[in-house]
Amino acid sequence: MLERYAPRLMELPNVWGVDIGEKEGRRVIRVHVEAKVPENQLRPGEVVPKALDGVETDVIEGPAPSAQVLAAQTTQKGGTYDSDR
Repeated sequence: MLERYAPRLMELPNVWGVDIGEKEGRRVIRVHVEAKVPENQLRPGEVVPKALDGVETDVIEGPAPSAQVLAAQTTQKGGTYDSDR
């Protein structure tokens, strides 16, 4: 699922990451952004969809991890980043 949607989501303003997670016991597509922006301040093509293929999205605000942190995470996962597990 991420392979299909992550590239498009990563092109949206402020988005620095996309992965699979949980919210209230349900599987969700998490879209990480530097800062949440009110929907009325975005153009229609810049809004994160409420759901993709029936899976709810969850927009999470926070700073992007540093390159050093990302490298450590990739190394810990055997050289790949598999967020769809």
